[in-house]
Amino acid sequence: MTTTTWTAEAVVEEGRRLRNWGRWGEDDQIGTLNFITPEKIKEGATLVRQGKVIACALPYDANGPQIGAGFRRFNPMLHMMATGTDVAARTAPNPHGLGFADDMVIMPLQAGTQWDGFAHCFVEGQMYNGRDMRRVTSAGAQVNGVEQIADKVATRGVLLDIPRAKGLDWLEPGTPITVADLEACAELEGVTVGRGDALLVRTGHMTLCRSRGSWEGYAGGDAAGLCLEVPAWLHAKEVAAVATDTWGMEARPNETKDMFQPLHYILIPNMGMLVGEIFDFDRLAEDCAADGDSQRSWNGALPRREEGRSVL
Repeated sequence: MTTTTWTAEAVVEEGRRLRNWGRWGEDDQIGTLNFITPEKIKEGATLVRQGKVIACALPYDANGPQIGAGFRRFNPMLHMMATGTDVAARTAPNPHGLGFADDMVIMPLQAGTQWDGFAHCFVEGQMYNGRDMRRVTSAGAQVNGVEQIADKVATRGVLLDIPRAKGLDWLEPGTPITVADLEACAELEGVTVGRGDALLVRTGHMTLCRSRGSWEGYAGGDAAGLCLEVPAWLHAKEVAAVATDTWGMEARPNETKDMFQPLHYILIPNMGMLVGEIFDFDRLAEDCAADGDSQRSWNGALPRREEGRSVL
């Protein structure tokens, strides 16, 4: 389970130490995505062998994980503005026997699988690259909006399936994922994590929810996740992005008593690291385990974490 060995002051200092402000110029708005070069994209393209496409996004529908627990978020709500029944009832235009349907969706932007924009978190009154947090107004983000990454996320992805490597179906909520866990899993899989990669970390939390038929506790509750020693490792590896299958990416309960979601404040406003949440890696993990790839071996297993073992 997680421990609370970090103070808020230590988190703030770690963020300053790993800060990437100005690294790619004062006008930069894409942060660590700068590690994704044309050469990196071509490298990733050469790895395609089967041509299979596996979606890692949850459907945006009424059955999603936002069931109203905290933050007043909810699942997408569909409103039909014009329907086939309207046309049949002649309450909608029907010239020459031609009709149409039209709809709208109402939802918070964190109602499903997502990348966090750099305008999402502030530290010491600023967001990524030293920009004033007051530039996020009721009209939206004037800088550092998520639209800046629209054509930037195409690279080699590295899936680290932590529970499978440990011989488990899922990690128990509250389990911290350490640097040692990440490195041991990568070694077991026969993969490396490096410059420009998108690191995809599966905890099995969605598998757990599906096994019990409920999203209860998923959004905002206890979860396995990355711990506070991981940002320095990501920084040294020059990773472009990190995503997990949990609501908030980091270990919950958090490792700090006096700061909420501390990893976010290191990664997003300081490092300019693209963070992904609520990714569905279950089908991808099953396919990777079953495809017979000689570089993936699950014959061994990482040791299970001892109850109460210290994170740091």
